[in-house]
Amino acid sequence: MTIEEAVKNRHTVRKYTDKKLSDEIKEKLNLRITDNNKKYNLNMQLMTDNKEAFSTLIKLFLAKNVQNYIILAGKDENDTDEKLGYCGCDVMLYAQTLGLNSWWVGETFSKKTILKILSLPADEKITGIIALGYGANNGTQHKSKNAEEISYYEGNKPEWFKKGTEAVLLAPTALNKQAFTIKGIENKVSIICNNGNFSKTDLGIGKYHFEIGAGKDNFEWK
Repeated sequence: MTIEEAVKNRHTVRKYTDKKLSDEIKEKLNLRITDNNKKYNLNMQLMTDNKEAFSTLIKLFLAKNVQNYIILAGKDENDTDEKLGYCGCDVMLYAQTLGLNSWWVGETFSKKTILKILSLPADEKITGIIALGYGANNGTQHKSKNAEEISYYEGNKPEWFKKGTEAVLLAPTALNKQAFTIKGIENKVSIICNNGNFSKTDLGIGKYHFEIGAGKDNFEWK
């Protein structure tokens, strides 16, 4: 499975089987995480065989067998949330190509527990986690807006712009608000997101999805 295929096939999965991640899968995920950390100066980390990320209440009503997850952490700086959204999305979709399911979690996890597990420097923060594993099912497509509701292109809309917007609509966003506004003219594209506390993280996710759908060589961000 390619990343492009993963964009279309990945759905939120909150309940997982007991199947363990193989050493090979862990190594591949860690390599992908390390590459992103080095390139964007982040501190994302993979935790495996650990079921402490969620409270008893969440486990009882929402999550099941979440024992593998990526901690989204980095310097407490203005652009960190966007970078973690972008890089977290890269690792999440890569995990899908390896046959794993996932769940992007912005709030319903125990940050206190994560901080006990992970010793972070004082100048770093955690913006969320991405649960990973073998899902009890493959999830279902979330309710989506139409491309016309979130995008506008000045002139005859090229195919790459259409595909980029379609990919954005498949992205996970907080509360599934899809609060994006995408504008294009010639080969220039801008994207903004207005989703409250999660705006910057969702912006990074949206940018990654648009790049995968449109193809980086077809446009420039403005």
